Amino acid sequence: MEDRQSCLSGQARLPVLHLMILILAIPLSAQDRIQQNSERIIAHALNSSQSYETLAYLTDNIGPRLSGSRGLTLAVAWTTKRFRDWGIDVRNERVMVPHWTRGVERGRLVTHNSQRIVLTALGGSVATPADGIMGDVVEVNSEEELKALGRSKVNGKIVLFNRAMDATLVADGRAFEAYSKAVEFRGKGADLAAPLGAAAVLVRSVTSSSLRTPHTGSVRYEGKVKKIPAAAVTVEDAMLLHRLLKKGERVRMHLTLTPRTLPDVESANVVAEIRGTELPDEIVLIGGHLDSWDLGTGAIDNGSGVAMVMETMRILKELGIRPRRTIRCVLFTNEENGLRGGRGYAKDHAAELPKHVAAIETDAGTAGLEGFRTTIGGEALAALEARLEPILQRIAPATFVTTRNTGADTGPLTAEGVPGFGLATDSRHYFDHHHAPSDTLDKVNPDDLAKNTAAIAALAYVLADQEGTLPRVVVKR
Repeated sequence: MEDRQSCLSGQARLPVLHLMILILAIPLSAQDRIQQNSERIIAHALNSSQSYETLAYLTDNIGPRLSGSRGLTLAVAWTTKRFRDWGIDVRNERVMVPHWTRGVERGRLVTHNSQRIVLTALGGSVATPADGIMGDVVEVNSEEELKALGRSKVNGKIVLFNRAMDATLVADGRAFEAYSKAVEFRGKGADLAAPLGAAAVLVRSVTSSSLRTPHTGSVRYEGKVKKIPAAAVTVEDAMLLHRLLKKGERVRMHLTLTPRTLPDVESANVVAEIRGTELPDEIVLIGGHLDSWDLGTGAIDNGSGVAMVMETMRILKELGIRPRRTIRCVLFTNEENGLRGGRGYAKDHAAELPKHVAAIETDAGTAGLEGFRTTIGGEALAALEARLEPILQRIAPATFVTTRNTGADTGPLTAEGVPGFGLATDSRHYFDHHHAPSDTLDKVNPDDLAKNTAAIAALAYVLADQEGTLPRVVVKR
């Protein structure tokens, strides 16, 4: 009896089995395939991500990665090996990068009990004499104020550019806008003050919050004016100098900076690929910069971005997902003090740029996901949003905002019409640690990192596997 029932039961199941085979044999529509694969990618990124482990090794084991340093060389070698260990095609593309070292950094107020001023040299700064310089401090907040002082009041002085970030913009989540307005004199302050005879320049650290931590960045020497030393002082010390000067007191500083600019050294962009199945010559690029400043360990800026794009490639490889187009990951070298990696990539791949269908950059930290900035707009963006909304809502509500700037390293690509995308996160605290000693692993939330990784991976996959391509828009910067 039992054998007869088993046989009847098997016969009853046979049509169902045939039906399942027939269903599985029906090819998925492109949209269904994209939806299913996107769900797999997101689930893997949220539940089985190794992005935090990647970031931890990069920051805790290798540490700071300034151009020309041993740290950057180690990072290039280690990330290349990781891709190879994952079975992903990878190569190094040679880039010559600047080699600047920091040296001694000291400031004290000789007129006020030799109080220490906490400061750090700006990247690329020239040095003072080994025993330092002595100069009275004058304060300005704008180029107009500097010009109004004139050579008679600037000659031989140390000029303080005391421009703060707009706290209201930061609180509104528009910290990058506040940063762009406040950072002006970090780059060009030395060139503005030198023709008036200034001995050196100081800039107020460009940060939204401070625990008396200096925030570095690059000084740009352009034209034929004399190069003078440049440093960033902490917010607290800028405020101290302001209070003393406002009372009409003479403020005299002894400043010592001994940085050195050495000959350029060889570095590399790390380029990894998962080749497309149908349109391998068409490329969706995802990238972040591998270098960092030397004060912290570059966890937020931009180890987190590196971890996101590396994990995207690992997930695709592990899941066996190969989209129609090629996804190319680029870990750019020398973003912080030269942009040699981004410019070098655009030059080396000039012939390929018409085949780059999108360039995604992640260099905005790893706080709560807000969406993406993009160079496309109008109907094309509306159609893309409709396609992505049911996918990205599984991670977090995400919006797309049309903008000109979606990333520094991919800027040369968007200038040639490649549609650009930049990860957008909650920026309210990004500049608390940007370019500062406090940019360390403990500032990164692993859950936020996993969600941002999922968003980057999903966007890259959809753009690489969708039927059509986005319109090209030349962005002038």
